Amino acid sequence: MSVKSWTVHTGVAVSMPREDIDTDQILPKQFMKLIDKKGFGNHLFHDWRYLDWAGKIPNPEFILNQETFQNASVLIAGKNFGCGSSREHAPWALSDFGFRVIIAPSFADIFSINSAKNGIALVRLKDEEVSSLHHWVRNHSGSPIRINLESFEVKAGEQTYSFYLDSGSTNRIRNGWDDIDTTLNNEREILEFERKQKMETPFLEVHW
Repeated sequence: MSVKSWTVHTGVAVSMPREDIDTDQILPKQFMKLIDKKGFGNHLFHDWRYLDWAGKIPNPEFILNQETFQNASVLIAGKNFGCGSSREHAPWALSDFGFRVIIAPSFADIFSINSAKNGIALVRLKDEEVSSLHHWVRNHSGSPIRINLESFEVKAGEQTYSFYLDSGSTNRIRNGWDDIDTTLNNEREILEFERKQKMETPFLEVHW
């Protein structure tokens, strides 16, 4: 198991109603030099979060620097979240910061694939439902919302929204699987294929 698994998540939600938040805004390219997935959260939304290049002076106007939202784990955003490049570093930064759920009307395709690998559920809701959640979060600052990957529901106060998440992404998140884990789940079939191949085409086997 490579990432933290979860089925039901309850956490503080933060509202960022911007559209087209791209991967370079999520994690600027100059911070893609770390050799593992840890530490990227320090640079999440760096250009918005800090007033200096070194990241020593927090921007007091940016919402994640406000005390109420410093431990937020649910992000509510605008359309086309995660557009831009295919870098997996963007979901690494979101996950390392502590985000487990992103709610938006739409997401970039490659970002969607990379997020599930890192334990992040991308919840697509209708425009009016997302707008309603933005409004609820602004009026219930610091209140948690609940996301359930069994019933596929988002619950915020008295409001409940249903969503769809494909089985592949759901299984990854609920079991904490990355690409290696999903491959190992088919280990028996892989070994059987290799056994048959050796019998049927022994001339392809390399001996060192």
